[in-house]
Amino acid sequence: MADLDLRPLSLGEILDRTFTLYRRHFVLFLGITAFPHLLVLGLNLAQLFLIRVPTLPVKPPVEQFQGGINSGLLAFGIFGGLIGLIVYMVAYLFSQGGTIYAVSELYLGRTTTIGASLRRMWGQLANLFGVSLLNGLAILGATLFLIIPGIYVACRLITCIPAALLEDLGARESLARSFRLTKDYAGRAFVIYLLFLAILYACTLLFAVPFGVGVALNANNPSMLRLWSAFADVGGFVAQVLVGPIFLIAISVFYFDLRVRKEAFDLQLMMNPSGAVSAGSPSVPSILS
Repeated sequence: MADLDLRPLSLGEILDRTFTLYRRHFVLFLGITAFPHLLVLGLNLAQLFLIRVPTLPVKPPVEQFQGGINSGLLAFGIFGGLIGLIVYMVAYLFSQGGTIYAVSELYLGRTTTIGASLRRMWGQLANLFGVSLLNGLAILGATLFLIIPGIYVACRLITCIPAALLEDLGARESLARSFRLTKDYAGRAFVIYLLFLAILYACTLLFAVPFGVGVALNANNPSMLRLWSAFADVGGFVAQVLVGPIFLIAISVFYFDLRVRKEAFDLQLMMNPSGAVSAGSPSVPSILS
């Protein structure tokens, strides 16, 4: 969006630019999120309709229960769960990275496509996985000391993903970079989290919960149970696709605002409009160092 000038923004302006980007490029962000998560939806529906669980007698013998059926289902469940986890992580990382790359291009006045944004994630999966894992461990570790420290650390690390992708930083460096950028601005990150959670819960109530009620009411009817479970999976997919980009756009705009505010990124871009968005090698105070 070429009309978005780079200058320090208020919290209200950050949120306004988030929804402006999302509204004007709705199909782009919808596609970046939807295409990877279609794999997850397809896997869930395949498991739901194609996998038949053997029907057990009312009172099966102990030997039979502990034999082939139990061990076979356990092994299949573990293998299926592992495949599902891998598919979900790949879809999550592609949609996350693709969205942030798209925001970067649009926010700086360039153009991009769904395919171009997703292709930029090739070669970045391992690094982004490491950043997400270390970020989660840092938040979890802080949460063990009570809820408030965990919330504070999550707010300070909110821009670690944009920093990792747009500045080509490793896991540890991206967390340190985010901790430096968000100094004195954790409150804004907290509001972004609250807004995202409110929208997510609203969409979940709208698209997923009604079908969950149908699942509960048809627990004794296998055919209807499968149907309502499929509707619930589709509803969850719709909620994920609609809401997921909002948070990623918001943290990307927040990341650029912090760089403009603290590092005069707008002047850097004016002097080198075709250059990268890397921050160079500033001295980075860190919770990890």
